[in-house]
Amino acid sequence: MFDKLKQINELRKIQSAAKEEKSTVEKNGVRVSINGNFEIEEVKLNPNLSTEDQEKILKEILNEAVKNIQRSLATKFAGMF
Repeated sequence: MFDKLKQINELRKIQSAAKEEKSTVEKNGVRVSINGNFEIEEVKLNPNLSTEDQEKILKEILNEAVKNIQRSLATKFAGMF
């Protein structure tokens, strides 16, 4: 039973540490920030770009930000398991 409680406590620590991670990616004045829980914290658009260009850039930088967080979390928690 105590092993389960230790595991739950460890998972809470991991979740808290993951939330602290952050990735911000910017391209052509379009910026996105996400945290380790994969929640979008900020989106900044560039009004000088067309809607189509902004959509394309937004898709690219969202994917890049997610990959950055995944890599960061994998590196950080690789030794824990």
